[in-house]
Amino acid sequence: MKLCLSIFYIFVLTKTTASAQTIFTVNYSSQAEIKVFAVNHESQADLVVYKAKYKSEAKGNEGLWHFVEYQSQADKKIYFVKYKSQADLLIYLTTSKNEAGWRTRRKQHLLY
Repeated sequence: MKLCLSIFYIFVLTKTTASAQTIFTVNYSSQAEIKVFAVNHESQADLVVYKAKYKSEAKGNEGLWHFVEYQSQADKKIYFVKYKSQADLLIYLTTSKNEAGWRTRRKQHLLY
C-alpha cells in the first residue's frame, strides 16, 4: 500500500512540475496537437504568452513559452490558424514576462 501511494505521489509531483512549455510550430494543421490563433487584444485571449528566450525560463503551464527549432525538442506542437473560429486556443503575445498567464482556466488542460 505504501508503495502504491509513493508511486502515485511521484507521478503527481513530476506531472505538475515537469510541464515545461517548449513549443514547435508545425507547417500543417494535421501535424498539430493544438490549433492556435493570436488575437490583437489581451481581453480576447485564453492565454497570454511570453516568448522566453531560454528554455530554463519556460517552466510550468503559465504561458511562458520557449520556441524550439526541432520538433523532437518540443513538449507541444502547435499550428497557427488563419481564423479565430478554427482555433482550440486563443493567445495574446506579450513582451512582459509578468503579464503571462491563463485568462480562461478551462482550456489549461490543452497544454498538459
